[in-house]
Amino acid sequence: MRHTPSFALDDPAEIRRLIRDNPWATLISHTESGLVASHYPVILDEEADEADGVVLVSHVGRPDEVLHELGRHELLVIIQGPHGYISPGWYDAAPAVPTWNFVTAHLHGTPELLSDAENLRVLDRLVDHFEERMPEPRRLFGTEANAAYAARIVAGTVGFRLTVSRFTAKSKLSQNKPAETVARILGELDGDGPYASPALAAEMRRVHGGDR
Repeated sequence: MRHTPSFALDDPAEIRRLIRDNPWATLISHTESGLVASHYPVILDEEADEADGVVLVSHVGRPDEVLHELGRHELLVIIQGPHGYISPGWYDAAPAVPTWNFVTAHLHGTPELLSDAENLRVLDRLVDHFEERMPEPRRLFGTEANAAYAARIVAGTVGFRLTVSRFTAKSKLSQNKPAETVARILGELDGDGPYASPALAAEMRRVHGGDR
């Protein structure tokens, strides 16, 4: 990812927030057979020591652990936050080109494969993480039947923990535009046009100030 100092996102706390808000990730490995990509939800290992930096846990379905050669080399995990098209018509009358605003992070590290028992705990945390918003959450171990089912399906998955050894992240949200232009962009993103995106508008307000 091209490094642009004015758009660089270097704060690990912001990377953690980005992961919490956008857990659907792309996993990419450079294997002996070539590039392999898969898509899985990831969550932060909230039990990890803060000194360890950013630590993820998740799982893959078999045989993805073989296809990725998981644990044998570095894995690239891409987190994609809100993004969207920005029309030059939202600027002013001067000639301009369209662009795309976005927030994304590229996380690198060699995954540690988990035991079945650890994997089951991660699956339990994944389910709880997403079910907690439901009016009647379904728990992995909510009943004896659920627990027996979970014990059967764990064999079809491989859990992993990824301590991020390095990351590059970018928050390109019109930081190079004057305040009046930013206000017009926010108005369009908050509106009902074809490229409206309240989520992207909210992300822009984080960097430009919530009063716009």
